[in-house]
Amino acid sequence: MEGRPQLRTGLNCDACRELASWGPAVSFTQGGTPSITTMKTSETRIGMANSTSTTAGGFARASGFTMIEMVMTIAIATIVMTLAIPSFRYVTNSNRIAGEINGLLGDLQLARAEAIKEGRPVTVCTSTDGTTCAGSTAWQSGWIVFPDPANPGVHDNGEILLRVQKTFSGTDTFVSSGITAVTFNREGYASPIPNGTLITLHDSTNTSSWTRCLSITFIGQMTTEQIGGTANGTTCS
Repeated sequence: MEGRPQLRTGLNCDACRELASWGPAVSFTQGGTPSITTMKTSETRIGMANSTSTTAGGFARASGFTMIEMVMTIAIATIVMTLAIPSFRYVTNSNRIAGEINGLLGDLQLARAEAIKEGRPVTVCTSTDGTTCAGSTAWQSGWIVFPDPANPGVHDNGEILLRVQKTFSGTDTFVSSGITAVTFNREGYASPIPNGTLITLHDSTNTSSWTRCLSITFIGQMTTEQIGGTANGTTCS
């Protein structure tokens, strides 16, 4: 009808969302007093649903672990650690001992090969400073490899170093039976090496299962033995 105001049925969506996010709302009833209620937004409903999780009996459900679960977890962890620690110690000791004895074995083989190839003597001797021969039977202090044509068993000026081994970082002992140096001649023979010469490696605890021996013969043959093994008539002990 003309003159009657037209009702607008559409609302701006942004305005709707803004109104819905308002917390308190005031409502009026005819002939009564105004009352204030709280409008629940979607975030409020989600929070209430999460905080009121209950069991079938109506009791609130608590999150976390039970005492039985904690005890079982600790027991399993204890068993795993008990089995893993000895195995880890065995691996580390085995790798260290093998690296130490194979280091000297490899350098002796290098010296022999160089002596045959170059046709001149090559010496391996104990050394504490990495430049001179120490004259010691304690091979754990380190050793050097060098061509030695002039003065066998002595590192002279002008003789280049083929290999330098530093002192062992641990407390393992690597002691020979009176041998402070090994010199290989052009035929690969070792001197002054009597048959049955051993360089014995012991770990810091002197545990027999970690004992290793490096055997050297005068013909330049080198082998490693475990405790109780015999090489050239001499037993590793």
